[in-house]
Amino acid sequence: MLSRRFAEYCVVGWDNLARTLLLYHANLVSSPEFYFQTVACNSREFRNATVNSDLHFIRWDTPPKQHPLYLGPKDYRRMVLSSAAFARKFRDADLVLDRIDREILKRRPPPRDDNDDHDDHAASASAARHGGQFFSYGGWCSEGVVGLCSNPWEPSRKGAIKPGAGSRRLRVMLNKMLSGRNFRKQQCR
Repeated sequence: MLSRRFAEYCVVGWDNLARTLLLYHANLVSSPEFYFQTVACNSREFRNATVNSDLHFIRWDTPPKQHPLYLGPKDYRRMVLSSAAFARKFRDADLVLDRIDREILKRRPPPRDDNDDHDDHAASASAARHGGQFFSYGGWCSEGVVGLCSNPWEPSRKGAIKPGAGSRRLRVMLNKMLSGRNFRKQQCR
């Protein structure tokens, strides 16, 4: 995650590093995947405030090629156990995306077309035809502002975000990464 101060540095670039690297990265394949890390690790101000993790579950060939492997149903267990907040790369309408929606995000099924076969693959295909958009409940809190925080445990707040097993796994992973014992080992080198 980028801090506001770092984002401002990338836009305003008071020492011209961010702008110079932007010109260089404009000629690279997959430059958005490397730009911010390169700026942070080469900036005196930000290099000691980084953790070498993008919180993604990614599966690569051995040896790694330019693009990661596609994730599928057989990768689901390893994705969940990794505690990563994000994962990539998926094929459009893959069945594992439906499972993530159903079991992790607790999303309602997408609308079905009359000509669907009413199986999981059809639901996934239907979601793809509908732009992949179906409603997922949520809730937000504004710390310190009375009345702007929905209490997810209040019975009348049906659908508000409730911390689940995934959030607990993510908290453990972040605490481990940011612990004094591990933090310095994971910084820019």
